[in-house]
Amino acid sequence: MAEISAGLVKELRELTGLGMMECKKALSEAGGDLKKAEQLLRIKSGAKAGKAAGRIAAEGVIGAYLSADAKLGALVELNCETDFVARNEAFLAFAKTLAELAANRSAADAAALAALPGVEAQRQGLVQKIGENISIRRLARLQTQARLAQYVHRGRIGVLVEYEGADAAGRDVAMHISFSRPAYLARTDIPADVVARERDILAARARESGKPAEIVARMVEGGLNKFLGEVSLLGQAFVKDDKQTVEKMLASRKTRVLGYRFLVLSEGIEKRKAA
Repeated sequence: MAEISAGLVKELRELTGLGMMECKKALSEAGGDLKKAEQLLRIKSGAKAGKAAGRIAAEGVIGAYLSADAKLGALVELNCETDFVARNEAFLAFAKTLAELAANRSAADAAALAALPGVEAQRQGLVQKIGENISIRRLARLQTQARLAQYVHRGRIGVLVEYEGADAAGRDVAMHISFSRPAYLARTDIPADVVARERDILAARARESGKPAEIVARMVEGGLNKFLGEVSLLGQAFVKDDKQTVEKMLASRKTRVLGYRFLVLSEGIEKRKAA
């Protein structure tokens, strides 16, 4: 029997989009002949997977899980090619299963999640059934001794918030984050280089106004203060009441946010445009 190298298995996986063991078995049956093994897989079960593997999967859903005690939660981005498949019940159920696995099996990233027993077989099964490329792209996981709030907006934005205090306030912050998508929790979390770069931009813009130096300085400080508030969660105007900041809203409800994570579906994926 021909020796089947890991490199040959990897090459067949890239050609077909199928699992390692399935590819290795096919190569063994084909005596190490890559083309013959690919043909065997396409004939048996991999035809759709092979055709789908190279297509852009920029639609999908954010799967979500939150434990009964609200101390463990996860979000998983599961991608497909069309919004029609993103509404498929089997696809949605797989996303939910993935989120629960990510939480309870402490998956560090999408690769670790995909490597868990049975996950790849389920993904391949869906590809065969649905006929589209399906990929596990990202995950976010939080575990706490405090509480977690979760909010998912139309399956496209998922948020987890770690907090202490009122449950309703935690949920409101999660909803707010889905709308405002803050880059940082507090002003003090904003890196010095980010602040310096924004200050330089504001200073250059203010100097072009031709106003006196003292007015330019005030313009820069005012613009910087506005920027710091807009990019930090606590400094943002609360989405349900823009007369107060999130920080003031939380203080009035005796609640403190300890951290948060969120995923936005297809963020950063370059979608193929029609010719």
